Order: sequence, then C-alpha cells, then structure tokens
Amino acid sequence: MDESLQKRFDKYCSTKYESFADTYAAYYHDTFVQEVKQRHPDSSEQLRYICQEAKKRGHQLYLIIDEYDNFTNNVLNEKGEQVYHALTHATGFYREVFKVYKANFQRILMMGVSPVTLDDLTSGFNIALNITANPRFNMMLGFSETEVREMIAYYQNAGLITANAEDMIAEMKPWYDNYCFARASLKTDPKMFNSDMVIYYLLRNYIDFGRSPKQMLDNNTRTDYTKLKRLVELDGMSEKERGYIQQIAAEGSIVAELHMSFPAERIFDEGNFISLLYYYGMLTIVGTDLDKLVLGIPNNNVRRQYYEYLLNEYRPMASIDTRNLDAAYKTMALKGKIEPALTLIAEAYKQVSSVRSGMEGERNLQGFICAYFSMTALYLIAPEVEMSHGYCDIFLMPDLMRYPEVVHSYILELKYLTAKDTDAKAEEQWQKAEEQVRKYVADRKVQQMIKGTELHLIRMQMRLTELLRIEEVRQ
Repeated sequence: MDESLQKRFDKYCSTKYESFADTYAAYYHDTFVQEVKQRHPDSSEQLRYICQEAKKRGHQLYLIIDEYDNFTNNVLNEKGEQVYHALTHATGFYREVFKVYKANFQRILMMGVSPVTLDDLTSGFNIALNITANPRFNMMLGFSETEVREMIAYYQNAGLITANAEDMIAEMKPWYDNYCFARASLKTDPKMFNSDMVIYYLLRNYIDFGRSPKQMLDNNTRTDYTKLKRLVELDGMSEKERGYIQQIAAEGSIVAELHMSFPAERIFDEGNFISLLYYYGMLTIVGTDLDKLVLGIPNNNVRRQYYEYLLNEYRPMASIDTRNLDAAYKTMALKGKIEPALTLIAEAYKQVSSVRSGMEGERNLQGFICAYFSMTALYLIAPEVEMSHGYCDIFLMPDLMRYPEVVHSYILELKYLTAKDTDAKAEEQWQKAEEQVRKYVADRKVQQMIKGTELHLIRMQMRLTELLRIEEVRQ
C-alpha cells in the first residue's frame, strides 16, 4: 500500500480539524485549540478528542462529506485496483477512518457520484442508509421548469435579461431537461433541469453577454464523463460494454435493473455497468418495464457525449476529411441534399468495420451515422422517434433557435442486409422502407418538429459494409 497516500490524507484531515477548532473555540475550553493541535499529525486522534469534548458540553456534531468517492476514484484511476483495495478493505486506513466517523457523529450525510466506493466502505460503516432513489429527494437534484421560469423572471425584473422567457425555455429544454432519479417520481414529479447547465446558460452567458451560449454543451459537465471513461477502462471494456453504449446511442434507451452499489472489481458484471452510466448522469429514468426500469439519454447535452465517445473510438480507424464533411452538412442544411454526407459516412463505416470485428449490424450502423451527424451543430439528432405506431431510425431536426438559416430537415430510414440475404429480400426491404417513411410523415407531431422547414424522406440500404443505394422518397 502506498504510505504517502495515508500521510497526505491524514495531513488534509488534520488541517480541517484544526480549522474547525479555531472556528468554534468559543464553544470549548480555553486550551481546546492547543490540545487539538498537539495531537497532530494523528488526525483520527484529533477527531476523537474534538468529539469527546463536544459530548461533555452537550454539543451535537454533524458531518457532511461532499464527493466522498473523489479520493478513492482518483486512487482507482491513478494507482490501480490493488492499491484501491488495500485502502478500502480489511484494515485499510480509509475504511478505518469511516469507522471513526460512525462512532462520533450525531448524523452523517455523504454525497458523491459513484456507488463503487459506497459498497466497499459500508462494510465498515454498516448503519448507512442509501437514499439515492428515495422519491422524497428527487426534486432536490435539479431545477423544475417552474423554478427555471422563476429564475428567468428574477433576472428580467433586475434588468439583467431582456429575452423572452418562452424562447429561453424552448432553447434549454432539449439540452438540459428530462431528469428523473426515482421510480416512484415518474408520474408524480416534473422532470428536472440540470442545475449546472441552467446556471451556465443564464449566468455565464445571458447575464454576461446578453445571449445564449454558442456552445450549448457546458464543458464542466464533461468532467464526470471523463472520470467514468477512465474508471471503466481500468481493465478495458469488452465488446459487451461497447455494445451497450452503441445500443444506447442508437436507440436512446435500455432496459435494466438499477443496482444501488457494487464493488470496484464487479463494475463489468451484468447490470452494474449500465447502473454506473445512470449514476454519472449519462442515463436517467424514463419509464418502467415490469420489474425493471427503462433508462434513457436525458437530453442533447448527454447524447452528444455518447456520440463523442463513439467518435473517439472510430476516428483512429477511419480517415475522413472533416472539411468535406462540413461542406456536406452545409449542403444538407441549405440545399436539401443529404446524399454527399451519407456517402462520406458510409465510406468511413466501411473503414472502421474492416479494422474492428463485430462492427457490422443495423444497430452499429445507426449509432455510427448518429455519431458523425453529431459533428455538426446545425441539427438535433433524434434516433428511434415514435411516429404513427412505429419508430423512425433517425430524425434530423434543424436547431432553428440557434441556426434559423437552416431550411431542410430529414427522416432517415436505414436498411441493413447480411451476406446471406437474397436480392428478393433486398427489394422487399427497400419497399418496406418507403412504406415506413410515408407512414411517419403522416404523424401530426412531425410538422411541429420540422418547424416550417422542408422535410425530406430518405431511405438508405447497406449490405454489411457496402453502401447499396440512397434515395429520397417523394411525398
């Protein structure tokens, strides 16, 4: 075990305990501060003394630990599982510290992100109650729409914001809204906005610059995703975990059982990896499926992070000229021609599939195309949108709040053939694609979603990695 970790941790705690003694000296005896500091550098002894003296005087002490998992997750990421295990198991010092906490405080509230540390520590802290999914606390973890409106009104009344509240809500909703943290809250509580994202939008952009952010994705929200990526790559993700990410990116949701805690060495057990995505805010509760939950991507902010992950996986294997791709996206937006963009993406898909086994498949194709469309800010990507009792593969909606010059939108139906599929099967599939897109466009909500732009119905067919045909279906 790395002894320097214990020394640094002990020194940090000593500094905090001495600061506490200085702040609350008036509530103790005359030599209290001196007595606390004399026990340095044994922070556990300092804490015992503080608590002992508080008890003599009838003071009740409360401990609030924010990001309780930050220390151990960093150890897990930087030092590896062996050092992490030595800290949190048997007589590991971090586990022993929590035993001291348990014996000395009236009440302890611990907040963090990953349930991994929680599982490994609570064997030495076995009176802890996990309130993560308690519906009573669901609405404390974000802002409701009502609260966001109250914030906007406050700044409007102060003369700091002049924009229309309805326009601001309409712009924020697809990027920041739609969180639910408890099964029992699905039908009782409003969906929650991410508080950090709302503050980023209002305070760091509208109030400072008088406009919405050019980049709706707040870089601060990438932090936990980066931590997650490092955590799950300790042993390297298997094709199964990659498959989960591809499924979620392509379909927008996944059915799973939410696990409340699990040890570090079981991150990749069935259900744990998906639960970890939930705890890191990459999934939220969107529905139920009998005894299981439907966990979905909450908003465009998070969806872009999934696509970013996929792009990072694909880029080293596929050479694609981003200047040509940008030009193709501009052609889509202004001239109503999507074929150049889809052809470039199909060529990249072929390159990636030739390098990585298990790449082929309709789901992988769908996730790949969505990932590459995420490179343009002109469109909001909506996979598997329910329309007229079916699900269109990809709906490309122009982000008119930010780019009003975009005049074309797209419904894309993908068809995938295996090596064994016959020409007759290919033709049958191709005709079905036309029937599907015609059925989708009959849905009343489509006109609301395209917001006055010209809608193009596109069908695309591939056999394994070969692009066979792309065609626009005339309405």
